[in-house]
Amino acid sequence: MAAETLTVEVAYALPHKQRLVALRVPEGTTARQAVERADLPALFPELPSGTFEQAPLGIFGKALRSPDTQALREGDRVEVYRPLAIDPKAARLERAKRQASDQGR
Repeated sequence: MAAETLTVEVAYALPHKQRLVALRVPEGTTARQAVERADLPALFPELPSGTFEQAPLGIFGKALRSPDTQALREGDRVEVYRPLAIDPKAARLERAKRQASDQGR
């Protein structure tokens, strides 16, 4: 009997370029293994080597705590997250400072 396979997707996006890779993978494939199979470095050659190896992953917008062991289910979309350019708390603080100085004029 042949091993069961699943259809999953792997998504990665830059501000100017997005890719969604559909894959057929064996049952039991982990989120990290699916990212490896998607061969994202070939689709994003402009990124440094190793960008995807330890990148944080999620499924349908929910971050995974253990992407190396999280087995996928039929139809899952694995999302590869980029590092934040600025900490969200720092960004809010900067906006609040700008608004306060604008109101003081």
